[in-house]
Amino acid sequence: MMKSVDLTFDLAGSVAVITGGAGHLGFDMAEALAAAGASVVLSSRTLAQANKAAGRLRKKHRTAVLPLELDQRSWDSVQRFATAAIGWKKHVEILVNNAGGGSGQTAAHLFKRAPADIEDLIQTNLVGPIFCCKAFAEHMAARGRGKIINIASIAGLVGRDRRMYTRNGMNGQPIDYAAAKAGVIGMTRDLAGLLSPLGIHVNCISPGGFGPRDLPPGFVADYSDRTPVGHMGRDGIDIKGAILYLASPASDYVTGHNLVVDGGFSIWH
Repeated sequence: MMKSVDLTFDLAGSVAVITGGAGHLGFDMAEALAAAGASVVLSSRTLAQANKAAGRLRKKHRTAVLPLELDQRSWDSVQRFATAAIGWKKHVEILVNNAGGGSGQTAAHLFKRAPADIEDLIQTNLVGPIFCCKAFAEHMAARGRGKIINIASIAGLVGRDRRMYTRNGMNGQPIDYAAAKAGVIGMTRDLAGLLSPLGIHVNCISPGGFGPRDLPPGFVADYSDRTPVGHMGRDGIDIKGAILYLASPASDYVTGHNLVVDGGFSIWH
Protein backbone atom coordinates (compact mmCIF):
# COMPACT_ATOMS: atom_id res chain seq x y z
CA MET A 1 0.00 0.00 0.00
CA MET A 2 1.39 3.40 -0.96
CA LYS A 3 2.37 5.68 1.92
CA SER A 4 0.94 9.17 2.14
CA VAL A 5 3.30 11.99 1.17
CA ASP A 6 3.56 13.05 4.81
CA LEU A 7 4.66 9.60 5.96
CA THR A 8 7.12 9.25 3.07
CA PHE A 9 9.10 12.20 4.45
CA ASP A 10 8.42 11.58 8.15
CA LEU A 11 11.51 11.26 10.38
CA ALA A 12 9.74 11.14 13.74
CA GLY A 13 11.64 8.95 16.19
CA SER A 14 14.86 9.10 14.16
CA VAL A 15 18.22 10.48 15.27
CA ALA A 16 20.18 12.39 12.65
CA VAL A 17 23.86 13.25 13.03
CA ILE A 18 25.07 16.27 11.04
CA THR A 19 28.80 16.96 11.19
CA GLY A 20 29.61 20.62 10.68
CA GLY A 21 26.02 21.38 11.63
CA ALA A 22 26.84 24.87 12.86
CA GLY A 23 27.81 26.10 9.38
CA HIS A 24 25.59 27.51 6.63
CA LEU A 25 24.61 24.36 4.74
CA GLY A 26 25.02 22.15 7.80
CA PHE A 27 22.52 24.19 9.78
CA ASP A 28 20.08 24.28 6.86
CA MET A 29 20.22 20.48 6.69
CA ALA A 30 19.78 20.18 10.44
CA GLU A 31 16.71 22.42 10.17
CA ALA A 32 15.17 20.32 7.41
CA LEU A 33 15.61 17.07 9.35
CA ALA A 34 14.41 18.60 12.62
CA ALA A 35 11.30 19.97 10.89
CA ALA A 36 10.57 16.43 9.67
CA GLY A 37 10.66 15.16 13.25
CA ALA A 38 14.22 13.95 13.79
CA SER A 39 16.23 14.52 16.93
CA VAL A 40 19.54 16.07 15.91
CA VAL A 41 23.17 15.65 16.89
CA LEU A 42 25.26 18.44 15.43
CA SER A 43 28.97 19.08 15.62
CA SER A 44 31.43 21.89 15.23
CA ARG A 45 35.16 22.10 15.80
CA THR A 46 34.41 24.06 18.98
CA LEU A 47 31.73 23.19 21.52
CA ALA A 48 30.80 26.88 21.80
CA GLN A 49 29.81 27.02 18.13
CA ALA A 50 27.92 23.74 18.39
CA ASN A 51 26.04 25.02 21.45
CA LYS A 52 25.11 28.25 19.67
CA ALA A 53 23.69 26.39 16.67
CA ALA A 54 21.87 23.93 18.91
CA GLY A 55 20.17 26.79 20.73
CA ARG A 56 18.91 28.26 17.45
CA LEU A 57 17.62 24.88 16.33
CA ARG A 58 15.81 24.14 19.61
CA LYS A 59 14.17 27.57 19.63
CA LYS A 60 12.88 27.32 16.08
CA HIS A 61 11.81 23.67 15.95
CA ARG A 62 11.48 22.66 19.60
CA THR A 63 13.34 19.47 18.88
CA ALA A 64 15.89 17.55 20.95
CA VAL A 65 19.43 18.59 19.99
CA LEU A 66 22.79 17.33 21.20
CA PRO A 67 25.73 19.63 20.42
CA LEU A 68 29.17 18.01 20.33
CA GLU A 69 32.73 18.99 19.53
CA LEU A 70 34.42 17.13 16.67
CA ASP A 71 37.75 17.27 14.88
CA GLN A 72 37.20 14.61 12.26
CA ARG A 73 40.85 14.63 11.22
CA SER A 74 41.44 12.64 14.42
CA TRP A 75 40.20 9.07 14.73
CA ASP A 76 40.17 9.40 18.52
CA SER A 77 37.93 12.47 18.26
CA VAL A 78 35.61 10.67 15.84
CA GLN A 79 35.35 7.68 18.18
CA ARG A 80 34.45 9.91 21.14
CA PHE A 81 31.92 11.75 19.00
CA ALA A 82 30.25 8.56 17.75
CA THR A 83 30.11 7.05 21.24
CA ALA A 84 28.39 10.18 22.59
CA ALA A 85 26.01 10.49 19.63
CA ILE A 86 24.91 6.84 19.71
CA GLY A 87 24.74 6.80 23.49
CA TRP A 88 22.40 9.81 23.60
CA LYS A 89 19.25 8.00 22.39
CA LYS A 90 20.84 4.55 21.97
CA HIS A 91 20.37 4.70 18.20
CA VAL A 92 21.32 6.71 15.10
CA GLU A 93 19.48 6.28 11.80
CA ILE A 94 21.00 9.11 9.72
CA LEU A 95 24.56 10.33 9.28
CA VAL A 96 25.24 13.47 7.23
CA ASN A 97 28.95 13.90 6.55
CA ASN A 98 28.95 17.65 5.98
CA ALA A 99 32.01 18.94 7.87
CA GLY A 100 34.81 20.07 5.59
CA GLY A 101 36.41 23.20 4.18
CA GLY A 102 39.69 24.38 5.65
CA SER A 103 41.65 25.65 2.66
CA GLY A 104 44.46 26.86 4.90
CA GLN A 105 46.38 30.11 4.85
CA THR A 106 48.53 29.67 1.76
CA ALA A 107 47.73 30.48 -1.87
CA ALA A 108 45.27 28.20 -3.64
CA HIS A 109 47.44 27.83 -6.76
CA LEU A 110 49.18 24.46 -6.77
CA PHE A 111 52.61 25.95 -7.50
CA LYS A 112 52.43 28.14 -4.38
CA ARG A 113 50.42 25.93 -2.06
CA ALA A 114 52.03 24.66 1.15
CA PRO A 115 52.21 20.84 1.33
CA ALA A 116 50.96 20.97 4.92
CA ASP A 117 47.76 22.73 3.78
CA ILE A 118 47.24 20.10 1.06
CA GLU A 119 47.55 17.31 3.61
CA ASP A 120 45.26 19.03 6.09
CA LEU A 121 42.54 19.66 3.52
CA ILE A 122 42.57 16.05 2.33
CA GLN A 123 42.48 14.85 5.93
CA THR A 124 39.51 17.11 6.70
CA ASN A 125 37.45 16.59 3.55
CA LEU A 126 38.13 12.95 2.66
CA VAL A 127 39.74 11.02 5.51
CA GLY A 128 37.39 12.61 8.07
CA PRO A 129 34.20 11.45 6.32
CA ILE A 130 35.68 7.96 5.93
CA PHE A 131 36.40 7.93 9.68
CA CYS A 132 32.80 8.96 10.42
CA CYS A 133 31.38 6.32 8.09
CA LYS A 134 33.51 3.69 9.83
CA ALA A 135 32.42 4.86 13.28
CA PHE A 136 28.65 4.90 12.57
CA ALA A 137 28.15 2.22 9.92
CA GLU A 138 28.85 -0.71 12.23
CA HIS A 139 26.14 0.53 14.59
CA MET A 140 23.70 0.89 11.69
CA ALA A 141 24.59 -2.54 10.31
CA ALA A 142 23.86 -4.15 13.68
CA ARG A 143 20.37 -2.62 13.52
CA GLY A 144 19.89 -3.49 9.85
CA ARG A 145 19.11 0.02 8.63
CA GLY A 146 20.52 3.47 8.15
CA LYS A 147 21.05 6.40 5.79
CA ILE A 148 24.48 7.89 5.15
CA ILE A 149 24.63 11.09 3.12
CA ASN A 150 28.06 12.45 2.21
CA ILE A 151 28.38 16.06 1.13
CA ALA A 152 30.64 16.30 -1.89
CA SER A 153 30.76 19.21 -4.35
CA ILE A 154 30.59 20.03 -8.04
CA ALA A 155 34.34 20.58 -7.55
CA GLY A 156 34.56 16.80 -7.79
CA LEU A 157 32.80 16.83 -11.17
CA VAL A 158 34.08 19.79 -13.19
CA GLY A 159 37.25 21.82 -13.51
CA ARG A 160 37.14 25.47 -12.49
CA ASP A 161 37.49 28.52 -14.71
CA ARG A 162 39.82 30.35 -12.35
CA ARG A 163 39.54 33.61 -14.26
CA MET A 164 36.26 34.14 -12.40
CA TYR A 165 38.18 34.17 -9.12
CA THR A 166 41.17 36.17 -10.36
CA ARG A 167 39.21 39.09 -11.75
CA ASN A 168 37.27 39.36 -8.49
CA GLY A 169 40.38 39.33 -6.26
CA MET A 170 39.66 35.92 -4.75
CA ASN A 171 42.05 33.19 -3.68
CA GLY A 172 40.25 30.49 -5.64
CA GLN A 173 39.78 26.77 -5.20
CA PRO A 174 42.76 24.52 -4.38
CA ILE A 175 43.32 21.43 -6.52
CA ASP A 176 43.34 19.35 -3.34
CA TYR A 177 39.74 20.38 -2.62
CA ALA A 178 38.61 19.01 -5.98
CA ALA A 179 40.61 15.84 -5.34
CA ALA A 180 39.02 15.34 -1.93
CA LYS A 181 35.47 15.91 -3.15
CA ALA A 182 35.94 13.58 -6.12
CA GLY A 183 37.15 11.07 -3.55
CA VAL A 184 33.96 11.54 -1.53
CA ILE A 185 31.88 10.72 -4.62
CA GLY A 186 33.93 7.59 -5.30
CA MET A 187 33.81 6.58 -1.65
CA THR A 188 30.03 6.95 -1.67
CA ARG A 189 29.56 4.60 -4.60
CA ASP A 190 31.84 1.90 -3.24
CA LEU A 191 30.49 2.23 0.29
CA ALA A 192 26.98 1.80 -1.09
CA GLY A 193 28.13 -1.46 -2.63
CA LEU A 194 29.49 -2.62 0.71
CA LEU A 195 26.70 -1.44 3.00
CA SER A 196 23.46 -1.60 0.98
CA PRO A 197 23.16 -5.39 1.44
CA LEU A 198 23.27 -4.67 5.17
CA GLY A 199 20.31 -2.28 4.98
CA ILE A 200 22.29 0.97 4.84
CA HIS A 201 21.65 3.39 1.99
CA VAL A 202 24.68 5.51 1.05
CA ASN A 203 24.31 8.56 -1.19
CA CYS A 204 25.89 11.95 -1.61
CA ILE A 205 24.95 15.50 -2.50
CA SER A 206 27.17 17.70 -4.66
CA PRO A 207 26.20 21.33 -4.05
CA GLY A 208 27.25 24.13 -6.34
CA GLY A 209 28.11 27.60 -5.09
CA PHE A 210 25.85 29.11 -2.45
CA GLY A 211 25.72 32.85 -1.78
CA PRO A 212 25.97 35.74 -1.77
CA ARG A 213 27.08 35.61 1.91
CA ASP A 214 30.28 37.72 2.01
CA LEU A 215 31.34 37.02 -1.57
CA PRO A 216 32.38 39.90 -3.85
CA PRO A 217 29.39 41.16 -5.88
CA GLY A 218 31.36 40.68 -9.09
CA PHE A 219 31.89 37.00 -8.35
CA VAL A 220 28.22 36.50 -7.48
CA ALA A 221 27.26 38.11 -10.80
CA ASP A 222 29.79 36.05 -12.77
CA TYR A 223 28.77 32.79 -11.10
CA SER A 224 25.06 33.49 -11.54
CA ASP A 225 25.61 34.26 -15.23
CA ARG A 226 27.26 30.84 -15.65
CA THR A 227 24.30 29.06 -13.98
CA PRO A 228 21.23 28.11 -16.03
CA VAL A 229 18.74 29.05 -13.29
CA GLY A 230 20.42 32.46 -13.01
CA HIS A 231 21.50 32.57 -9.39
CA MET A 232 23.69 30.93 -6.76
CA GLY A 233 22.24 28.45 -4.29
CA ARG A 234 20.10 30.15 -1.64
CA ASP A 235 20.86 29.57 2.03
CA GLY A 236 17.84 28.39 3.96
CA ILE A 237 16.15 27.04 0.83
CA ASP A 238 17.98 25.10 -1.84
CA ILE A 239 19.69 22.28 0.08
CA LYS A 240 16.75 21.33 2.29
CA GLY A 241 14.70 19.29 -0.16
CA ALA A 242 17.71 17.24 -1.25
CA ILE A 243 18.76 16.27 2.27
CA LEU A 244 15.21 15.44 3.36
CA TYR A 245 14.72 13.22 0.32
CA LEU A 246 17.90 11.20 0.88
CA ALA A 247 17.38 10.94 4.66
CA SER A 248 13.75 9.86 4.51
CA PRO A 249 11.82 6.77 3.38
CA ALA A 250 11.19 8.61 0.09
CA SER A 251 14.62 7.42 -1.10
CA ASP A 252 14.43 3.83 0.12
CA TYR A 253 15.19 2.50 -3.39
CA VAL A 254 18.10 4.89 -3.99
CA THR A 255 21.70 4.09 -3.08
CA GLY A 256 25.10 4.93 -4.54
CA HIS A 257 23.68 8.11 -6.08
CA ASN A 258 25.26 11.56 -6.36
CA LEU A 259 22.51 14.21 -6.26
CA VAL A 260 23.83 17.40 -7.88
CA VAL A 261 22.28 20.58 -6.44
CA ASP A 262 23.88 23.35 -8.49
CA GLY A 263 21.20 25.07 -10.56
CA GLY A 264 22.68 23.42 -13.64
CA PHE A 265 26.16 24.97 -13.28
CA SER A 266 27.93 21.70 -14.05
CA ILE A 267 25.98 20.99 -17.27
CA TRP A 268 26.34 24.37 -18.99
CA HIS A 269 29.44 24.83 -21.13
